[in-house]
Amino acid sequence: NESIKRLKSRIRQITSRSKPSPMEVRIEKLNQYLTGWCGYFALADTPSKFKEFEEWIRRRLRMVEWKQWKTPKTRVRKLKGLGVPDNKAYEWGNSRKKYWRIACSPILHKTLDNSYWSSRGLKSLYQRYEFLRQT
Repeated sequence: NESIKRLKSRIRQITSRSKPSPMEVRIEKLNQYLTGWCGYFALADTPSKFKEFEEWIRRRLRMVEWKQWKTPKTRVRKLKGLGVPDNKAYEWGNSRKKYWRIACSPILHKTLDNSYWSSRGLKSLYQRYEFLRQT
């Protein structure tokens, strides 16, 4: 589907690993884009698709965040700061897995979860969809 391709390419652009921009700016751009996109496509009766997109977007953000914590030292420190036990923090902080793979790891799934992203200001695509469906 053409509109899904456009959505994904736009999100890939915003969450690109090679373009340096602060996470706040990325999240702001994402919120802007997704609010408009959701407003247009809320008529579609596909809640599962919206959930899928949201999961994928969060995985992209986890990948970017991991990349921004460049060194193992920083990764271990950040993971500890998010409440991961020391031994797990060392284990995952020194992992050699690539960004996309680690973005789906249980450790990042638990620490950089939905509440983490909503506290950083990311608006939920699915909640927005639900809200627009009710009105």
